[in-house]
Formats: sequence, structure tokens, C-alpha cells
Amino acid sequence: MTVPPAHTGPGTPPAPRIRLVLADVDGTLVTPEKVLTDRAISAVQRLREARIHFAVTSGRPPRGMSMLTDPLRLETPIAAFNGGVIVDPTMRVLLQRAVPEGVVAPIADLMRSFGLDVWTYRGADWYVSDPDGPHVHREASTVQFQPTVLEHVEEHASQVAKIVGVSDDHDAVARASAAAKDRFGGHVTAAASQPYSLDVTHPDANKGSVARYLARQFGLSADEIATIGDMPNDIEMFRRSGLTIAMGNAEPEVKQSAAEVTASNEEDGFAIAVERFVLGPDAR
Repeated sequence: MTVPPAHTGPGTPPAPRIRLVLADVDGTLVTPEKVLTDRAISAVQRLREARIHFAVTSGRPPRGMSMLTDPLRLETPIAAFNGGVIVDPTMRVLLQRAVPEGVVAPIADLMRSFGLDVWTYRGADWYVSDPDGPHVHREASTVQFQPTVLEHVEEHASQVAKIVGVSDDHDAVARASAAAKDRFGGHVTAAASQPYSLDVTHPDANKGSVARYLARQFGLSADEIATIGDMPNDIEMFRRSGLTIAMGNAEPEVKQSAAEVTASNEEDGFAIAVERFVLGPDAR
């Protein structure tokens, strides 16, 4: 794949040096098989050697991120549930934002009206109504723990960190996403984290908020942050960063929202982005 060149207009002052790289996980940092490649690990090590912070954010639960901490030697806060819960590398909770209790059941009903299966995440627990539903087994393999089965997952409506609508009908997921934004947009953040899943979280639990949180933690301006992602829910963090990079496998609207496009996650696109746009010939 040919990666498009970076562009700088004549007379443009140099941009601030990148001091933090914030990456999505699934579709970005790991391969489609959820593998962290040696080249990706090496790229993060090179960032560390260059004294550039590296952090991750994902729709995964905290326990689903723990397998990244050792190989990447993570020292920064880890943003799970798209920022609904932020933990340190020991999994100690630093910040938690729950979906407003009164909208949990209505959102679940809306998702079902579009034919989506409904999952909820609450604390360390993951609830599903159908253990053999779409992508349940894949999710269990990814996060490395099994769900609890409840016929009506919204029965536990308090302290819900994330509601997920899942279907292999991608058009239905897109329609449900638009409907959720239209009906509940003032109360939640609703965005697709994969073509087959709609994530609903607290209104301040989005990847843009994660970028702001990390900027405060490390005393950075937005221009000193690089972000890398592939799905529409990554656009919020693009808006809070100075260098934006879309994966080659990204959705078209994500590529249009990014300054640069790297290779796909089948081709080590994350590592290529770090090597080229952060550390290499097109770096700031």
C-alpha cells in the first residue's frame, strides 16, 4: 500500500513536537486476529526511547486491556470503555463515568427495535442475553473472560459503564447509531466502535475526553498529541490532537477526518505510522 505524503504549506511555522501518542486498540494497535506484533511492540519501545508518552484507549473493558501492559510496558493511564473507566496499569480505577441510570432500559429497547443484541458492562462484569449471539465468543476470546447471562441485561441499570448493540447487519447498526444520537444525544455518547457494534457510554466518556484527560495529566497542548484510529468513535480524539492518523482499514469518514493515512492493521500500519509520521521522515 502506498502511504500518502505529508504536506506542509510554504511559510508554515513548524508544529509543536509530538510528546504523546494515543492509539485505539482493535483495528489499530492489534491485527485482525487481535495479535500485538513484534513491530508494534518495537515501535512503542522507540517512542519510549524518544521520551514520547504512549497511551491506549478502547471500547474494551479494563480487564480486556490488561494483556497489553506487560509487552508494551505501559506506564500511562489506560482508557477503557472509550473513557468510561480510566485505570492505571495495575487496573486501579482512576476515573469512572456511568451511563445515566434512567436511560439504560430505553437505550436497550431502541437497540432491540433495530434487531441488535444488547450487552452491558458494569464494574468488572459483562452481561449478555444470548451467550451464542453474534460476536459473543469472539469478544470473550478478545477480553479473555466470559459474560454473565441475563435475559434482560438492563435489570442492572446502576453503574453501567457501557451498553453495546451488536448485529452482523451493519446497516442496522448504523441506523441504530443515528437513532440513539438523535434520541439520547444529550445524555450519552453513541458511536460505532466496529461495523457490527454500537457503543453507548456516558456523555463525557468518549475518546476526545480521553485526549483531554491525558493532556491535563502530562501538561500538554492538543498540538503535542498524535492520535491513531480506524472507526468513527476515534474522530472525537482526532479533534483533540495535533497529528491525526487513520489506519488503512479505517472507515471512509475516519480517513477524511485525518491528516495522514497509514497502512492497514494487517500490514503493521500502527508501527508504520509511528516510524514515519512520529519518529521518521515526515515527523514534526
